[in-house]
Amino acid sequence: LLAGSPNRVTVEALGRRLIDRVAEPVIVERNEVCVGVSIGVAFAPADGRTVDELLLKADLALYEAKSRGRGRLLCFDPKMQSDAEDRLRLEQDLRQALGAGQLCLFYQPVVSAQTQGIVGFEALLRWRHPERGMVSPAEFIPLAEETGIIAEIGEWALRTACRDAVRWPEGLFVSVNLSARQLVFPALPNIVSTALAEARLSANRLELEVTESVFLSDADGALDVLRRVRALGVGIALDDFGTGYSSLGYLNKTIFHTLKIDGSFVRDSGRKPETVPIIEAIVGLANSFRMTITAEGVETPEDFERMRAFGIQKIQGYLFGRPMPFEETLALFSTARPRKAG
Repeated sequence: LLAGSPNRVTVEALGRRLIDRVAEPVIVERNEVCVGVSIGVAFAPADGRTVDELLLKADLALYEAKSRGRGRLLCFDPKMQSDAEDRLRLEQDLRQALGAGQLCLFYQPVVSAQTQGIVGFEALLRWRHPERGMVSPAEFIPLAEETGIIAEIGEWALRTACRDAVRWPEGLFVSVNLSARQLVFPALPNIVSTALAEARLSANRLELEVTESVFLSDADGALDVLRRVRALGVGIALDDFGTGYSSLGYLNKTIFHTLKIDGSFVRDSGRKPETVPIIEAIVGLANSFRMTITAEGVETPEDFERMRAFGIQKIQGYLFGRPMPFEETLALFSTARPRKAG
């Protein structure tokens, strides 16, 4: 609490000094410990006249500061309150979306780099909101993870994808994304086993995708759950490989059977020469562990030819198909012709 009439410049300067001072490392029992801090600021009477109003506005500013990265100071802005109210309404709507039949799965084809024929699909969650229209997954999936709703949604997505995959030609797989929150539950292998049994889908036709972020909080717990799932015969893919946290230590755990190269590498490979040795290293690494490789975000014939030249086995991207409703996937097999690049 700053008394008097401090202006924004004075407050921000003080906040910056506090952030810098707190961030200085301290020695605790011969160990260096670093602590970070974020600060939210509200001004009276512009942002409120009561203690409760000011604390609420400062807290909203603090939440926004944390969402933009630690070690920040932000002053309250009225848009923060409207955004918070909108977020609360979206959360309430999301809690009802599953029961109301508003969630659905779209499927994006994955093709063989050699034959360009479809070998499987990745299941992608979509939300048809009755008023907002199609809500971006980038908007509602993080919200589902933060609120814990993702566990229920994830189980529904898994069961639905298995039921849909049974209707495709034998041998095609379906890939379903798992969140870090789902790997917290030791019962996940049982959920997967039940979904396969109910759909009568062979375990080798199901692939579960995880990103490197799942190993941040409880790596040992996540690896244990994934081992038990792998023991069912289900494939495990490491998605967005090379874009996140250190993952080399996890590749020798005999869990992953596929690495998925992020689309940013695919796009950069044509215009940034320094990207090429990175892709070559990933391919060599995957080959040494006897893993298959999928390149994501392939949008042009040139992208496709480069990825195939690297020795990548599977391709996914707009060049071979955008995410589509399940019914449209069935139509792809009525013609039974592979889609050629270019």
